[in-house]
Amino acid sequence: MTDSDEARAPDPCVIQLTVGTDGRRAVLGGPPQTAGMRSGVVVLQPGASVGRHNTGAREEIIVVLEGRGEVRVAGVPPLAVEAGTAAYVPPRRSHDVVNTGARPLRYVYVVAPVPLEAR
Repeated sequence: MTDSDEARAPDPCVIQLTVGTDGRRAVLGGPPQTAGMRSGVVVLQPGASVGRHNTGAREEIIVVLEGRGEVRVAGVPPLAVEAGTAAYVPPRRSHDVVNTGARPLRYVYVVAPVPLEAR
């Protein structure tokens, strides 16, 4: 890395993981805060879901901090997750996160762009 690359690179930072009244908080919002990564923290109440969505040309990891649930990815059986586990969602896959437990499900998601050569 050259001095000019460091001058253009995003700054290191510390971010709080508290959520808003809607149970969500963006942690990293992409450029210019990062080189392309986005992330956030979500708290789902029992029986709630984040809603089916597709991250397009991005891949996602869901890291469960508390509770239990399912990551429902199109084309595969539900992935059971709980505190201390993570689920990987490949690019261009429709998916949802559902709290199947009796307590809140708290997780961090990280979404990163897929390099052009891998698309």
